[in-house]
Amino acid sequence: MLKTVVVFSGGLDSTTLLFHLRDAGHTVLGLFVDYGQRHRDRELAAATRIAADLGVPLRTLDLRNLVGFLGSNSLTDPTLEVPAGAYAPETMAMTVVPNRNMVLIAVALSWAASSGCEAIAFGAHAGAYTPYPDCRPNFAEAMHAAAQLCSEPPLSVLAPFVTWTKADIVTRGAALGVPWDRTWSCYKGEAVHCGRCGTCLDRRTAFADAGVDDPTVYRH
Repeated sequence: MLKTVVVFSGGLDSTTLLFHLRDAGHTVLGLFVDYGQRHRDRELAAATRIAADLGVPLRTLDLRNLVGFLGSNSLTDPTLEVPAGAYAPETMAMTVVPNRNMVLIAVALSWAASSGCEAIAFGAHAGAYTPYPDCRPNFAEAMHAAAQLCSEPPLSVLAPFVTWTKADIVTRGAALGVPWDRTWSCYKGEAVHCGRCGTCLDRRTAFADAGVDDPTVYRH
């Protein structure tokens, strides 16, 4: 099977993706990217622990110099509050990191090409607002087409969850034994999940819709 670099944040989606690909027979490598996100420490701790438990090689890349190019958003600008409330166009606009997935995919493709991998994978999924432009099927298809051209031999960009809901991902993860309590989602990056930001509410709703017990500790 394929040797695949997984863009891995230690979150619910990318952790399930890691388990999903391993179950399908892939040899996986994890790539964690620090792009100045305010919840970086919590994400990295989660990614490091999960990768170690699975025996998956994990590399980290410091791209914090990009922060000055990412404009005004609450994920990389600590002077802005992370908005509370379920995902909606106005709150999502405050958490958009411009072109983030293209940057992460480009870095993953470079590592894949230099380490004998055949593919990279990222955990984009569908949602009530088809969450972000760089999580949609047409974006994933365009990235795969570009990867076929950017190196020899051609590489593949895999996004197996791109048409799944988050509840679908939770259902799959439950079947695979994903350690939910070790994953991290909250944008605030505090001691426990805040329970009020869009990604916390999305996480809670996904567990409820999937009928799976949610072991996450939420402040609210």
